[in-house]
Amino acid sequence: MADANVRIPAEARDRLAEVAAAEHLSLRAYLARLAETVLTPSERAERAEQARRQLSAWNGYDPDAVDNKALDAELDRRLAQAEPR
Repeated sequence: MADANVRIPAEARDRLAEVAAAEHLSLRAYLARLAETVLTPSERAERAEQARRQLSAWNGYDPDAVDNKALDAELDRRLAQAEPR
């Protein structure tokens, strides 16, 4: 496996190294494990679509864009109410 150099701020490197050390891993091993567990944008979209299909097959719920907009507005309204005053 070829190695790659990635330039990041020293603070980020130090933080990642501390997390890796706490898990008894080298920074290299920790980053490799992290890369295996993080989903790419296309993988996230694929999983979201699969979940949508499963939910629709299970209970028939299949909101369209208008429904999603209304649901988002309702969620925003409820979150605004829940914020500390």
